[in-house]
Amino acid sequence: MKIQRNLTSAIVILLFQWVIGIYSFGKFGEIALDQSQMSINSKTDYNYVIKKISVPVDHFSFSLNDTFEMRYLMNDSYAQGINPPIFFYTGNEGAIELFAKNTGFIWDNAPQFGALIIFAEHRYYGESLPYGNESYTNMKNLGYLTSQQALADYVDLIEYLKLHPKMKNSPVIAFGGSYGGMLSAWFRMKYPHIVQGAIAASAPILQFTDITDCHAFSRIVTTDFKMAHSKCPELIRKSWNAINNLTLHDADKKWLSSLWKLCKPLNNTSDVKQFKDWLSNVYINLAMVDYPYESNFLAPLPPYPIYEFCKYLSNDTKSDKELLLALNRAVHVYANYTGQTTCIETEDAAPDLGTSGWNYQACTEMVMPMCNDGINDMFEPQEWNFSEYASECQKLYNVRPNPNIICQTYGCSDLSTATNIIFSNGLLDPWSSGGVLQNLSSSAIAVIIPEGAHHLDLRGANRADPFSVIQARNFYRYTITKWIKQFSQLKRRVIANNTSARNLFV
Repeated sequence: MKIQRNLTSAIVILLFQWVIGIYSFGKFGEIALDQSQMSINSKTDYNYVIKKISVPVDHFSFSLNDTFEMRYLMNDSYAQGINPPIFFYTGNEGAIELFAKNTGFIWDNAPQFGALIIFAEHRYYGESLPYGNESYTNMKNLGYLTSQQALADYVDLIEYLKLHPKMKNSPVIAFGGSYGGMLSAWFRMKYPHIVQGAIAASAPILQFTDITDCHAFSRIVTTDFKMAHSKCPELIRKSWNAINNLTLHDADKKWLSSLWKLCKPLNNTSDVKQFKDWLSNVYINLAMVDYPYESNFLAPLPPYPIYEFCKYLSNDTKSDKELLLALNRAVHVYANYTGQTTCIETEDAAPDLGTSGWNYQACTEMVMPMCNDGINDMFEPQEWNFSEYASECQKLYNVRPNPNIICQTYGCSDLSTATNIIFSNGLLDPWSSGGVLQNLSSSAIAVIIPEGAHHLDLRGANRADPFSVIQARNFYRYTITKWIKQFSQLKRRVIANNTSARNLFV
């Protein structure tokens, strides 16, 4: 299986180079770092200083003058000379330190480019709270949590950095993964005078109403598990009825709670629903971080965790209890890989991320329809029902979702004017369902990574990296070099034109 995947990716990369018609392996080699020179061990700790900048709570009106302090991480040890490139990570839904630790590509390549490293924290996440502890207490305070406001924060930060005489004409390259990748792409689209280019990894900018089939996401997750073992998704599909059958009576709920060592026992139908929702999120997270080496992004996990998970779900079982015994052992790959977990918490499958803020965003602008049919996927059947979705958002936040605002703001069906963006998507990643999989223009390029999980390409170099990931990174380095050169040429033309214009009046 692994050999076949390597051959497939090699063919894809060769075809990719042939189609774009310029870049050979030799050309890549001229600008790529030798793999042995990189931080092959995938460092988890990087050096930075934590800084803050005051930005407006509302960038788009003149009626509110409130400001808050946005955090950002900075490393200037690699920055060289006058106007060094700025490698700018557009922070997403969580404390910015988490993304700095898991975006090794920036750290690996900043020395080669002599770049200043900036990781900007997204408003309402981490410690960048516009109204402190009151930020989430009411809709008046929370209403400024939008992608548009976050991008405006990043503009202010870049303009502030460029006040330094040695940074005035520095080219800015945006990087981001997942929602951060969406932001980096939108940053280039909306502010091309601020950002010279963007690497948008695993960015589902098309996962919106009437653009992407709501079934696509769950079917990719199912395919990932089926590749590990053909029986695996079939047994997961059967497990939903097994859970339903074994939670009908209090004695069975107690048995299941004890078997799984749940921190919160199953006492009612609401608890059972939360348990099943948690399981669904575990499967999704496993598909997202099905990396070829140990990782600790959403949870401590072994290499290729889906394969390890499905080892326990490869044989037919005779009863519901036998199936849930096997499923429990499988889930421990995700929930207790270290063996140090005393009980399983089912409220959140990724507690390190800021789900409160993201849930609000999903109830306002980030409406991404998803559904399951239970036939072509391994999940319980669930249709997309916007009315029910909107009603739940009304209960939670007293807001009504706007399913069209993202496409109206940034574009979805027509992105032909986009330039200087790389959209990368790993085919193991369920979020590729809403990713850009075809070139949008001559400089807005889609890079497909057959062996890639969720923004694997933005992680640090590792000896276990698949061939397709290594070659994708080589292409990024080539393209970043080109973007920086274009920016320098543009600046020289602007200076020359301004000089000529002044000479006319001398």
